[in-house]
Amino acid sequence: MAMAFKMATTGMWVTDECKNSFMEMKWKKVHRYIVFKIDEKSRLVTVDKVGGPGESYGDLAASLPDDDCRYAVFDFDFVTVDNCRKSKIFFIAWYLYIYNSFTDTFHELIMVVCNSPCTLLV
Repeated sequence: MAMAFKMATTGMWVTDECKNSFMEMKWKKVHRYIVFKIDEKSRLVTVDKVGGPGESYGDLAASLPDDDCRYAVFDFDFVTVDNCRKSKIFFIAWYLYIYNSFTDTFHELIMVVCNSPCTLLV
C-alpha cells in the first residue's frame, strides 16, 4: 500500500495518490478537478475520479453521486477586470450529514500537506 498521511483527529488516512493528484492539478494543470472518496472500512481517503483540463464544473457536478458522499477540489480559471488570467482552487464538500465533522479536517489537510490555500464550499 502507498504511503498515507494520518489525520489524527479523525483516524482517517489520506493516500499519496490524493496529494500527488492535487499537486499535479495545482502545478502542472493536468486536472480540472479531483473527486475524493472515503473508504469506510479501511478509513482511507482515495481519489475517486479526476477530470481532464478540458472538463467543466458541470462535468464535476454530473460525476457526483446522488446517494453517497464525496469531497472535491476544482481549479477555476478566470480573467480579472484588469485582463489578468487567474486561477483559484475551491474545496467542495458533497456529503450526507454523517460526513459533516470530517469536512473541516480534510480541508485543513489539503491546505497543510499540499501547502496550498483553497476556498471551502459546502
